[in-house]
Amino acid sequence: MIAILLFGYLYREITGFEQERIDDWLMREHAELIREAPDELIARFQHQDQFDPRRQRPFALFDTGGKHLAGGYPGEQPAIPYFDEPFSMRLANLPGHPPGRCIAARLSDGRIALQCQNTRELDHFDEELLHALLSTAMLTFVIGLIGASLIGISAMRRLDAVTASIEEIVGGNLSQRLPVHSKRDDVDRLVSVVNGMLDEIERLMHEVKGVCDAIAHDLRTPLTRMLGALERAQRRAKTESEYRSAIDETIVETTSVLRTFNALLRISEIESGVRRKGFTNVDLAAVADDVFEFYEPTGEDKQIVFEVQRTASGLQEIQGDPNLLFEALANLVENAIKFAPHGGTVRIALWQDARGVGVTVKDDGPGIAKAERDAVLRRFYRAEASRHTVGNGLGLSLVAAVAGIHGMTLEFKDTCVGCEISLFKPAHGHLVDNR
Repeated sequence: MIAILLFGYLYREITGFEQERIDDWLMREHAELIREAPDELIARFQHQDQFDPRRQRPFALFDTGGKHLAGGYPGEQPAIPYFDEPFSMRLANLPGHPPGRCIAARLSDGRIALQCQNTRELDHFDEELLHALLSTAMLTFVIGLIGASLIGISAMRRLDAVTASIEEIVGGNLSQRLPVHSKRDDVDRLVSVVNGMLDEIERLMHEVKGVCDAIAHDLRTPLTRMLGALERAQRRAKTESEYRSAIDETIVETTSVLRTFNALLRISEIESGVRRKGFTNVDLAAVADDVFEFYEPTGEDKQIVFEVQRTASGLQEIQGDPNLLFEALANLVENAIKFAPHGGTVRIALWQDARGVGVTVKDDGPGIAKAERDAVLRRFYRAEASRHTVGNGLGLSLVAAVAGIHGMTLEFKDTCVGCEISLFKPAHGHLVDNR
């Protein structure tokens, strides 16, 4: 359609240009004729006729009665629609009655001067041009139709491939991905986004499965101990103290189970993002001081060197929830105290530099192997060094959730001895990695 409109515009412009050129010539001839002396017009027309044997530019001079006086246009005066402006008419008195473009002038003595241009060749050119443009337009249309058909077939094949992949994914094969071609067009960009979403869905599904397996594994032991204690009490207990002992064991195990579920619910609540509505300006230094004050007695009981170190003065404010930040930092400090050796050191360091503002917890315990740093952020994962200590493997998962909701980075630093973990808010222009 666009090609046809374009060719129509070209045809109109080209033919219009040719007619404009003829009209311009007629107006110049007309202006010269008006300036010519009346008694010299017959000689002028006869002279012009001698140089136009093929009657391509027939001129004629007619008397007041319309009779032919001079010029190459034979016969009586034709009907003239108007004077002093170019007009089109058939040159009826010429062989073949060719089309022409003419201009007429009424002279001061009443005679009529007619000047024409035979436009047969121009009309023939217009016909050939129209034929060429129509043929080209038709060829363009056919080529466009074929191209559109091929593109349509290719698009349908791609859609069929995408549909087949989606059906396979819906059928349960979460590892399947939508096909990406090498064209890198809009469809491929969309497919890449969808594949990224599928990667995340697969990761979450595996994580959910892992959490379910971990819950089943971690709850089996306390539930088994609870059942065993109750069965022993049923079989063996005869005194009140024996029954009380069995009940105490059951309460301890039940409390452990409830603590695990409460931790899971807490992480889910944080990851949902609902707590963002209550964000305010929080001074990390004040949070660190509160955590230090809370765990200072625990550090004294274990006889470790427990201290807060400031490398920046003034407020170290970020937008956040003070309770969540306290909970995250408390988990890091609790782990550090738990794994630090008797008489060891745990340090809370507050800092602010080009990377941002943050807090670092460092201890001289067994540390976390580099290969396990991503894994320890998963729910219920227990590092090798912590398998024989009390815990449910959810502490660092909660810290990661708090970091995520605050747009903070949780970073492990390579150390020769112990463990060093930083929780910081990146400055503008720094990337956040909360893997």
